[in-house]
Amino acid sequence: MNEALSQTLKVLPDSPGCYIYYDKTGTVIYVGKAKNLKKRIKSYFRKTVDRLKTKVLVSHIEKLEYILTDSEAEALILESQLIKKHKPKYNILLKDDKKYPYFLITDEEYPRITVVRKKNLNPDKGRFYGPYTDARAMYATLDFLKKLFPLKQCKTPKFKSRPCIYYDIGRCMAPCQGKITPEEYQSLIGQAELFLKGKQSELLKKLMDQIHKYSDSEQFEKAAKLRDSYFDLQKTLEKQKVVTENTKLNEDVLSFLYENGIFIAVVMQIREGRLIDKKQFAYTNQFDEDLIALTEIFIRDYYNMLQQDFPDKIIASQFENIDKKPYEEWLNILSGKNIKITYGKTKKGLELLKLAEKNAQNLMDSTKIEEMSKIIDDFNEVGAYIQEKLKLSNFPYRMECYDISHIQGTNTVASMVVFVNGVSKKSEYRKFKVKSTEGKPDDFMSMKEVLSRRFKRLGDKGWDKPDLIIIDGGKGQLSSVMEIVKEMGVSGIDFVSLAKREEEIFLPEKSNPVIFPKNSNALFLFQRIRDEAHRFAITYHRNLRSKQSIKK
Repeated sequence: MNEALSQTLKVLPDSPGCYIYYDKTGTVIYVGKAKNLKKRIKSYFRKTVDRLKTKVLVSHIEKLEYILTDSEAEALILESQLIKKHKPKYNILLKDDKKYPYFLITDEEYPRITVVRKKNLNPDKGRFYGPYTDARAMYATLDFLKKLFPLKQCKTPKFKSRPCIYYDIGRCMAPCQGKITPEEYQSLIGQAELFLKGKQSELLKKLMDQIHKYSDSEQFEKAAKLRDSYFDLQKTLEKQKVVTENTKLNEDVLSFLYENGIFIAVVMQIREGRLIDKKQFAYTNQFDEDLIALTEIFIRDYYNMLQQDFPDKIIASQFENIDKKPYEEWLNILSGKNIKITYGKTKKGLELLKLAEKNAQNLMDSTKIEEMSKIIDDFNEVGAYIQEKLKLSNFPYRMECYDISHIQGTNTVASMVVFVNGVSKKSEYRKFKVKSTEGKPDDFMSMKEVLSRRFKRLGDKGWDKPDLIIIDGGKGQLSSVMEIVKEMGVSGIDFVSLAKREEEIFLPEKSNPVIFPKNSNALFLFQRIRDEAHRFAITYHRNLRSKQSIKK
């Protein structure tokens, strides 16, 4: 640490604000916010730092600056602006390689509804609604909007003296030819925006009022068109899930999952008591952060890119572990209205959270399948990387992983899962009921028994010899396994262990672990194998306990 940085650390204030780290080239490498700058910044420079990313970040810090704010909410706003401006290397930016589209209602005399991408979110162009994570559903909505509200389709008129075909098919009111008054057109725009905001009850009322006005003035053709729109809208509302009879309920229900470097976020939009949209985000960047930190980052990023239609309430169970007050203040500044954050403790809140969690789990499962398919399609490259990185004697064609499961030493079981060419081979999974440690928990002794039984079957039918054995655990577990290997004279098999805390991979007789890059397919494959072994062991353990409870 240089002298200037050391002196800055001595005079840090006990105030909210943002801090900015620079490297030796003067480049901003990290931006953060804090309720207490002194406590937060000094936490980076402790002698013992858990996270590898923090250690690497600190090793590159040459200069520190901070900006004081009046509150943590203001610090949140400033942090977002600084991150957007500098794009620091070590800040987590939630990207899933998709440029989500928005609806744009253009700022013209006769506005149009168009689709734009995030990079084109210029407030001077008009009002934006979104983002939409399901492009197919978004274009279906756009088609419905154009049918419901026949707004201008063309930026410039096709003809000077007559309407174009959109007028003939009822998809445009031809404002370019004076077929609709400016007041009537603005009324249409207002109705379209009510639809996009989910204010369906208000929209239906406005449509019916307009129908009566046209009927009273004997404009029956216009009244008939609006009547058709009214019935089309009613049919659409019937398809939307009613979550409560409270038509004033406007909430976002959020659910988050984080497994094996995959972060899942689901936002269910409830407007006027109806579920009008579900937004799903899957990030596969293999983050260092935990679920709480990623939740905070998502909340910040998502509501920063939201342009319209903020909810009255946000339900997110993860906020039980987060100070919600600065986020509520920040959202109030951002949206211009009072937004509350709750944990979903009511009966209805718990039901909604359960539905959001179910959707999040479905997305997690499908994302894992997508990631595994990438590995399977390119396993020769992934396997070669694993062999080279870990200096294995074998290409890891057949990999086995073992896990122990028990409750205080009772019903101790073990699992063996098999992956061949990166694909799980469930027909060759094996489960073991451990006898040597019943009543006295000893994972080392249990693993010794299991592997001894496994090695005795080497060469037997259905017990092919593995190229690589992965042990769930750290250096100690691997050392005990290698004792068994030497005792039994087993050769021709590579052994490694995977420690969960930092996802470190230990090799026999090596003190320093090997660390795969967080975004590598190799690490994802190891995590997937380890989790599958854990799942299989837990399932067997539960089955045994269930059988015992039935007997009693």
